[in-house]
Amino acid sequence: MPKIGDTFKQKQRVRPGGLQMTAVTRQEVLGLYRKIFRIAKKWQSASGQIEETITEKEYIKNEAKTLFRKNKNVTDPKLIKQCIEECEARIEIGLHYNIPYPRPIHLPPMGLAHKQGRMLRHQEKLRKISKPIYLKSHDEVS
Repeated sequence: MPKIGDTFKQKQRVRPGGLQMTAVTRQEVLGLYRKIFRIAKKWQSASGQIEETITEKEYIKNEAKTLFRKNKNVTDPKLIKQCIEECEARIEIGLHYNIPYPRPIHLPPMGLAHKQGRMLRHQEKLRKISKPIYLKSHDEVS
């Protein structure tokens, strides 16, 4: 039975692991999910060909389902915020360039680093840091 003071507290949803997700964050994530599917429904390929449009619509839907399901058990607020920022960035870039696929990045090759040791770790760290936010989860899923 709820107490009188409970109505003024921010609603929180308890996750299976006992950790909580605020109602505001949950609504934001669900709003992004719905937004992606609305975009997919209205999507037109840049070439205007029906086959390409259908392929791109399916890619958008499958990518969203895969990433949202992969991240559904994330409980760290910072990581949740990072996932939301990545999602928003990918939406904006996709709409701006009219390309649903992640844009390629050009990183310098690691040809000068030794196959082991400090230089290799340093090069790998630089490559990881220089990766744009909209590609953080791309390599994990693809």
